[in-house]
Amino acid sequence: MVLTILQQLTLKHSAVRAILGLPDKDAPTARAPSVEPTSMQPTIPVQNLSPKELLALSVKHLSREEKDQAVLLLKLALERDPEYVKAMVVMGQTLMQKGLMEDAIEYLERAISKLSLAGHPTEVENVDLLILSSQWAGVVYMKQGKKAEGLAHLETIASLKEPEDPKSKAHYFDGLLLLASALFDFGRKAEALKFLKLVVAYNPKYNYLLEELKNEEYDFASNLASSRRRDY
Repeated sequence: MVLTILQQLTLKHSAVRAILGLPDKDAPTARAPSVEPTSMQPTIPVQNLSPKELLALSVKHLSREEKDQAVLLLKLALERDPEYVKAMVVMGQTLMQKGLMEDAIEYLERAISKLSLAGHPTEVENVDLLILSSQWAGVVYMKQGKKAEGLAHLETIASLKEPEDPKSKAHYFDGLLLLASALFDFGRKAEALKFLKLVVAYNPKYNYLLEELKNEEYDFASNLASSRRRDY
């Protein structure tokens, strides 16, 4: 169940662009190696782009399902700035889409480590990146059958203070919803119920899941997955 929900949260490129604050219009027109220009607009050699511009261009490629080109650009961005956490997070998510789970978790764990170096981050962007990287690390581990490791990353989200920023707050409660489903899968119903109550207080549309969980007259897994699919 957790994998189904996380897939809905992470594999929508428009959502990724919004999450990262990188709409397509922010990406410069550039020609990556071995790619022919698709318009008459002037091109900028990728070698002249900053890490931030390379990241924006990679997201533009992701919006067109051009994952291989995105990976090349992200690698270049990280070669120029090995501490660029946002690029690590996008790289991890992209490699996860490509099915390269070992490589994906390497980038996600690096990002989480840097974001948590001095305890929980406090800057809005870093809090958001920690929430997202923890979600994606959770799904990668679960795809690998490492459910305990995956659950630990989802529990990281619950250990954070509820964000005030509206976008980060929405991602935070997405994380709690995922955690509730994971706990239910582990047979920890009471804890799942606790987090689901918090989610419902934030977004009452999930109240039917709460009632079903309380009454044990439900297919909690399929209902929760279906509810997430309707969101995208």
